[in-house]
Amino acid sequence: MDVDTVVQALNRMIAAVDAGEQIFFDIYSEEEKAKDPEKRQTGLFCFRGKAGSPFAVIAPGGGFAYVGSVHEGFPFAAKIAEHGYHAFVLRYRLGNRKATEDMAAAIDFIEGHAAELGIDRKNYSLWGGSAGARIVANISANGARAYGGGTVIRPRAVVMAYTGHAGYSENDAPTFSIVGANDYIADPEVMRRRAQKMKGLGIPVAFNVVAGLGHGFGLGTGTKAEGWIDEAVRFWEKQME
Repeated sequence: MDVDTVVQALNRMIAAVDAGEQIFFDIYSEEEKAKDPEKRQTGLFCFRGKAGSPFAVIAPGGGFAYVGSVHEGFPFAAKIAEHGYHAFVLRYRLGNRKATEDMAAAIDFIEGHAAELGIDRKNYSLWGGSAGARIVANISANGARAYGGGTVIRPRAVVMAYTGHAGYSENDAPTFSIVGANDYIADPEVMRRRAQKMKGLGIPVAFNVVAGLGHGFGLGTGTKAEGWIDEAVRFWEKQME
């Protein structure tokens, strides 16, 4: 974890609040939260981009034991917002299925409030690190409706960092993936084989292995991975209408 990037992201959030911006949104109604109290722990943190720009939703990692918003989600979002795009960090319930349901609900919320948020609904992307990458892969392969969502709009791109997720389908969105060569949690060969199989289906992919890095390198500040978020944004931009 790079402390400076975390502090910068937190300071950006503080400045937004001081400017009168709403930075946190509930994705479930009070009725839904009353029926399932776990849903009270969910929501979206917003890093605003330019008016009318597309959005990204980020599912931080944490092994479904915690949600790593502070050290992973917020720095990712701040960097994406620097490119002018709206970036949302999802606080989800723990567990693969529940977390993916929360992602589907989050996409529905953003699309349902696109006008007031000043967002382009059609060209969104999904980003995830480690366990979070499994969440976005679920949506990519199966669609939000498979997890209780209402949207039929598919993500234009999916960005997956250091994950052992091996599943894929012909419905998967164009995918940018990255992993450290020394990652003993997310096997680089698993990610490589997945990318190759997706490419064989005609799905645009970009696969990157970074020498000397292990698991959870975040922005990669001060390492050979530094700048990978910018590359992933460019990949996303190529998929836009």
